Amino acid sequence: MRTLKITLAYDGAAYVGWQRQANGRSVQACLESALAPFDVEPVTVVGAGRTDAGVHALGQVASVRLAHPIAPIGLLRAANAALPADIRVVAVEAVAHDFHARFSATAKTYRYRLLGGMVTSPFEGRYGWHIPGPLDHEAMVDAGRLLVGEHDFAAFQAAGSSVRTTIRTLLHVTVSPPASGLWSSVNGVGETVTTIEVRGTGFLRHMVRILVGTLVEVGQGIRDRESVARALGVATRDVAGQTAPPRGLFLVQVEYHGPPSETRRSGTASNP
Repeated sequence: MRTLKITLAYDGAAYVGWQRQANGRSVQACLESALAPFDVEPVTVVGAGRTDAGVHALGQVASVRLAHPIAPIGLLRAANAALPADIRVVAVEAVAHDFHARFSATAKTYRYRLLGGMVTSPFEGRYGWHIPGPLDHEAMVDAGRLLVGEHDFAAFQAAGSSVRTTIRTLLHVTVSPPASGLWSSVNGVGETVTTIEVRGTGFLRHMVRILVGTLVEVGQGIRDRESVARALGVATRDVAGQTAPPRGLFLVQVEYHGPPSETRRSGTASNP
């Protein structure tokens, strides 16, 4: 019985999220179905992050235990042949027996895309939040600095969530300057793309989307830097900003401890 680490990317628009649910297609269920031929028992995969409905991933990680002797590169090819086109396995590795995609993770990075300009590309709208008015970039950067470090993020979690503690640590929050999009350079419509990247050791439900919504309100002048500082440590959801829509959010990377020698990279594909 081997433990395998599977890295995958997906467009989350058509799914109820990562986690298996009774009310629609999930990424987890699709991956388990693709791996089912390689075990006589039902296959269960564990994801590093439970991305919500409509959220995308560039580097989601899953772990699974399989007895089948198929080589990792063979499993990669077989899984992609069985998966829908909007889910791709990009790497398979044999790892230590005690590896767990969720509990072994040391940090995750999320990226959110904001689309500026009066008109946005019909191709970009699926992967970003359109904010037609100008945003104060420097104010957003300044407010983002307040969020770095260990804080009580109770105000930045979905209402009704139940967790043991709402204290989390953010390692960095970066707000890129707005840049011209590809469609803008071709059509001259003035579209821009701003990215907000958040790296932390753990996140609450909807935390990144609420952080983004709060920073957007700072950029719009709806709230100031001090209101962001006040929201930290306050246990009521209404003191923080709106929840950004899921379509602009990507799980970019999941990090783990240990030198590369602890795993054997046996199958990778940059463009399966």
